[in-house]
Amino acid sequence: MEENGRGKVVLELAKSSEIEAAVLCHPSFVNVDDMKGVKCPISILGAENDHISPPELLKQFEQALSSTSEERHIVKIFPGVAHGWTVRHKADDAAAVKRAQEAHQDMLNWFIQHVKKEHVN
Repeated sequence: MEENGRGKVVLELAKSSEIEAAVLCHPSFVNVDDMKGVKCPISILGAENDHISPPELLKQFEQALSSTSEERHIVKIFPGVAHGWTVRHKADDAAAVKRAQEAHQDMLNWFIQHVKKEHVN
């Protein structure tokens, strides 16, 4: 998961051989050019209501990944949530909790699917 521009770091790692899979949640300070050269499966989970990484930008990320990377990727936009929803949601808001839990499960499933089991302790 990333916050406060850590998405750039995750993307740089995804362009190296240092990691086997990457997930960006509500990415910030990331642009379309950052998607070029990704060498591992990457999942981008975004919010419908996000002025930092609006859905239109996330769709551009997906297009860039499709045209520049042979690696598996997915871009998923969560309806009704705002930037930071995976870590800064109201615990008493059942819908917000459900969306955060869904994103967390998606992230876990992505890593289970793409990280080699011999590297997991």
